[in-house]
Formats: sequence, structure tokens, C-alpha cells
Amino acid sequence: MSGRENIVLIGMPGSGKSTVGVVLAKALGMDFVDVDLLICRRENCTLQEILDRRGLDAFLQVEEETVLETDFRDTVIATGGSVPISEKAMAHLAQHGRFVYLDVPLPELERRIHNITTRGIAFAPGQTLTDIYALRTPLYRHWADATVSVAYTERAVEPVVEEIIRVWRKETEPCQSTES
Repeated sequence: MSGRENIVLIGMPGSGKSTVGVVLAKALGMDFVDVDLLICRRENCTLQEILDRRGLDAFLQVEEETVLETDFRDTVIATGGSVPISEKAMAHLAQHGRFVYLDVPLPELERRIHNITTRGIAFAPGQTLTDIYALRTPLYRHWADATVSVAYTERAVEPVVEEIIRVWRKETEPCQSTES
């Protein structure tokens, strides 16, 4: 693994990016940062307060600006679920990182997320979790350098972390020479 490359976790709200990210960073001896927390610190309010007071477009702008202000190395980065909507933000993160998509099926997300209107999830009025999933899933797949399925309801964090490490190491290994 490159000593200066970031692991950038992408995926739907409720996919476990923050939870998995902390454990992954500890396992690899890397730093950890949660973009949602950076936004809260920058704006001095919660994600939901930004959405309620300023609206979706303003939230997405703040999220993009926050990502563009970052300059991390050797860090596990948990993005907000809506970060992949911004081509600029994703291109910025791609400069020093590779994306791991935590893929959770919609029925499992529906089981996990009960507070869609108060959790700070960026969505337009009238949109459902199904709508958000349909919009974002192609973006996650587009940007993913690797995908890890988090489909099982009882899947503990550690096996997910182990799978990310396995996939990550496979993706970042230099090509082996076949010459003797």
C-alpha cells in the first residue's frame, strides 16, 4: 500500500462508512476523518440544520466546498453519502485516494434507517430512500475502485474491514513480473 494514498469510503447513508472507517483506520495504522463531521465543525451546526435552514442546494455546496478544502494523506476518509454527486469533490478525493464502495442492498438500508427526515440525509422534497438509492448507486459504482458487499444484517464490522483490507491490498499490489 502506498504510504500517502487515502482509502475513501463511499456508499449510501446507513452503509457503515463511519463505523467501518474508524476500525479500518486503526487496523491499518492510518488517520481517520469523517466528512460529515468536518461539515458540522465548519458550519457550527448539524447536517440536518443546514438542510432545514438553507436547503438541499446550499447543503451540497457546503459539502463540496468542505471536501475541496481537504488535503489528507494516509487517511481513511468516510464521505457523506451525497459527496459522489459532486464531480469536483470526487475528482479532488481521487487525486490522493482510491474509492471503496460499501454496497448495501436497499431492503437492508430500509431496515437500518428509520430517521430519513432528521438524520441529515441530503434529498429533495418528496424523494424516498428508494429514489435516493436509484440516483446514487450508479455514481458509487462509477467511482468505485473496489466494491465490498455489506449485505448481511448480522455482518459484524471486523469481517467488513478484513474484506476491505484484502481487496485493497489486491488492488494496490504492484504487477508481478513473470520473468525469472
